[in-house]
Amino acid sequence: MQETINPYRVGAGLILRKLKWDLYYESHSSRHKLTKARNKFCGQKAIIICNGPSLNKVDFDKLSKTFCIGLNKINLLFDKTSFRPDCITSVNPYVIEQNADFYNDTNIDLYLDSYARRAGLVRPRKNVTYMFSGPKGFARDCSASIYQGHTVTYIGLQLAYHLGFEQVGLIGCDHNFASKGPANELVNTGAIDHNHFDPRYFANLPWQLPDLAESEASYAMAHRVFHENNRVVYNCTDGGNLELLPRKTLDDFLRA
Repeated sequence: MQETINPYRVGAGLILRKLKWDLYYESHSSRHKLTKARNKFCGQKAIIICNGPSLNKVDFDKLSKTFCIGLNKINLLFDKTSFRPDCITSVNPYVIEQNADFYNDTNIDLYLDSYARRAGLVRPRKNVTYMFSGPKGFARDCSASIYQGHTVTYIGLQLAYHLGFEQVGLIGCDHNFASKGPANELVNTGAIDHNHFDPRYFANLPWQLPDLAESEASYAMAHRVFHENNRVVYNCTDGGNLELLPRKTLDDFLRA
């Protein structure tokens, strides 16, 4: 029997978690950095680099003049190319725990869930900005809170909107996974990860199975907010199953 969710308890827990986070110095410094960066790139284009196997088809040399937001373990790509994203965002606690060594070593700008600081996983420094995960919605201003939306791509979309980008293209957003099972169930993929661009991604590591329905609801919300504000999100992925966003080839997106 499914347990009934008490919205008052959920709301009270969220408020308590926010009050605890506000006691950290980094909560205030991160909000200041986010406020300062808001609309910094008005009218420009950005690419969000997702994690699907189709990412291996991308010629990253083409992205050298475009602002790029990397997601989660994009650093697994770094031994194959000299390309580096302008920033990286991650909010899932399992990913942050598994990739903490890289996050603590890199000089790339990081936008991480506040869990990274609260759990003592990623040390505060100039290139690290922490974000608070709050209630459902689309954060036009990430300095207040963001909504995780069941996919880190949704965080990238909120961040891109916050920074002011007018056109955003997704690559590697396959929206299709070899591993099947109940949404959000914690599983282990075994020795080879067939769901992401690198077989090491979650190899012999815990991860949560995707919630494709809730992910699509988040993509639809992002599409609506961008459209209502004369901005646009394109799916520039080579293939994949995400059809609710308008498609455009990566070459056409970069050229337009």
